[in-house]
Amino acid sequence: MPDSLPLFEQGRHLLSVSQFDRDNLQALFDMADAVDPIAKRQAVCTVLDGAMLGSLFFEPSTRTRLSFESAFLRLGGEVTTTTGFTFSSMAKGESIADTARVVSGYSDVLVVRHPDEGSVAQFAAHSIVPVINAGDGTGEHPSQALLDVYTLQKELAARGKNVDGCHIAILGDLKYGRTVHSLIKLMGLHTGVTFTLFAPPGLELPVQIEHDAIAHGHTVRVMDDVEAAVTGADVIYATRVQRERMTDELAQANARGDLLNKSILTRADNLDAIIMHPLPRDSRPDSYDLSSDVDDLPGLAIFHQTDNGLNVRMAIFLTALGVTIEAVNLTSKRRPWKATLRPV
Repeated sequence: MPDSLPLFEQGRHLLSVSQFDRDNLQALFDMADAVDPIAKRQAVCTVLDGAMLGSLFFEPSTRTRLSFESAFLRLGGEVTTTTGFTFSSMAKGESIADTARVVSGYSDVLVVRHPDEGSVAQFAAHSIVPVINAGDGTGEHPSQALLDVYTLQKELAARGKNVDGCHIAILGDLKYGRTVHSLIKLMGLHTGVTFTLFAPPGLELPVQIEHDAIAHGHTVRVMDDVEAAVTGADVIYATRVQRERMTDELAQANARGDLLNKSILTRADNLDAIIMHPLPRDSRPDSYDLSSDVDDLPGLAIFHQTDNGLNVRMAIFLTALGVTIEAVNLTSKRRPWKATLRPV
């Protein structure tokens, strides 16, 4: 990926969180707020009528793919999609460059996920339409970081707090977890943040990301005990162990049991903390992930994140395609129907 990328705006690819400053980040969040009635199905919108999304996922995905596709459809666009390598032209030997040029000729914007770091940037280099990075190996996942900070802002504001000066505990697979890498990078736009890190041996945060956080004036504390890591934190961000990316048997052996559960939070006297997770959460026994016994706690925000992802991804599409808030409002109307779930 290029060392220096332009700010994300109309006609630009979104490859990295480094494409944001405080102003265009807030502009994106203002757009995310503006489309909230559409995301909540209180209104219908046709602002992207006639536009086509090419959804290219060369790695398994459920939440991210459906969120991007739902966001585009809610704005009135259409979607063409493909998943996996098996039936793609790339499985027949076609280069990323050729695939990007061909598929971008069918689309107005592309969303791409690929298992190899840097591969989405290669797509972008040969695409004739904006490309949105939906995750490239252990590299970045910019839209997840954007929705995470958007959620952080809302959750903290509801408690009378700001993102500036907050204390975030980040737990789990910090080596392979690209959501963590992007989140810490994007938080470089804020001031006075304390990061408390906990990872099992072999899954520690890459040193360069830690150094970058310190260079932005943040405090980084590394703990070898999860209870100590979550004590006093405003926000706890837990991550799944990326076993599909791991080759280190020792790291896998160290990742057993619960990463975080109600008992740990009780001992840390922090049952009220905001709890976040990028999902999916591995709910199998001994999976070393966020336990479901925290789901009744008042600060659980993991499903707020997924809901907010729809708003943020709508805002990403609208920004890339140069659509204003005024245009969205002009093409939106209250929906004439309402789905109401009845008790079983």
